[in-house]
Amino acid sequence: MSGFRQIPRTIARLTAEQEPFLAVRSLATNYASGYRIESHQHPWHQFLYAISGAMTVSAERSSWMIPTGRAVFIPARCAHAIRMWGTVEMRTLYLAPALTRLESGECRVVEVAPLLRELILRAVERMGLDSRAAHDSRLIGLLEDEIQAAMVLAADSPLVLPMPDDERARALARYVLDNPLLGEGVDRLAKQYGLARRTLERRFRDGTGMSFGMWRQKARLLDSIRLLAEDRSVTDAALDCGYSSVSAFIAAFKGTFGYTPGRL
Repeated sequence: MSGFRQIPRTIARLTAEQEPFLAVRSLATNYASGYRIESHQHPWHQFLYAISGAMTVSAERSSWMIPTGRAVFIPARCAHAIRMWGTVEMRTLYLAPALTRLESGECRVVEVAPLLRELILRAVERMGLDSRAAHDSRLIGLLEDEIQAAMVLAADSPLVLPMPDDERARALARYVLDNPLLGEGVDRLAKQYGLARRTLERRFRDGTGMSFGMWRQKARLLDSIRLLAEDRSVTDAALDCGYSSVSAFIAAFKGTFGYTPGRL
């Protein structure tokens, strides 16, 4: 559990009397690169914001990369694991399903606009928002509006990597995610998981909408965000991801994510 540090708070502690009326709770934590939070779930919705570093959030059907300046909405009761890359300054909001209007059947990565960032930081500073208090109620409403607007814009986020439905294909996919830079051939990987190459390709297309080669390449591009978060150079990230030239890597990165790796 090394690498974990909870940031001390300087404001008054919440009272037990407020407990049933808290629509939003918050947590501010820092994590070292490589720290992993094993699969778990919460009875409340969760909104994770990365002030610095990057996070990989994994659920059964998809994996998401959350770079600096992005956040992920995780619906209540959704089992998920988190891996940290670089020094991660995480700001977390827990949103009570019974006291907020936010609903989503799946995780969603969103870009955090300036107003939403300030609302998150304000909620973290206050530790929790009491639905009975007029000031807190206004903050809750603004948070809901800004998070919902961000989720609408992020409906087709390039930072998500879908997982195949088939159990053996999904096990292979998780192996690739754990070892994205290994160069094992498709035939060898398929055989390792008891699949014919054509069957593997079909199950990846049916479950993810991509060929295995396209899926693997996107997994490597997403992993390059991890490399950049760990202060690796763009050249190192390009070579580690299998690109023969930095310019080709930058073009592929921008074509996938909409901005250059230098922005990270």
